[in-house]
Amino acid sequence: MSEINVNQLLAQLRATAAMAQGGPPPAETVQQTQGLDFGQLLKNSIDAVNETQQEASRLAGAFETGDPRVNLEQVMLAIQKANISFQAMTQVRNRLVTAYKEIMNMPV
Repeated sequence: MSEINVNQLLAQLRATAAMAQGGPPPAETVQQTQGLDFGQLLKNSIDAVNETQQEASRLAGAFETGDPRVNLEQVMLAIQKANISFQAMTQVRNRLVTAYKEIMNMPV
């Protein structure tokens, strides 16, 4: 998941939380979130994590079958990238769930 997508996602969450508390969202948050579709942004991030994992699996399979164009360093790097991106996506999911619970527990 790219840094831009995470920052945009967090900006949109901050704007939503500010509006839920009855105040206007911060100006920089409004500028960052204009023209963004939350669902599309989240889908793009998940797709990027999936692509990273598929690439790691492809490289691992190629290394296992003895492809001379793939070396161990490439495989290990791809696996680590896939692992880190998955962990980051899990953390984003956990924060989204926490934010959702907080918004749902706010008095109307």
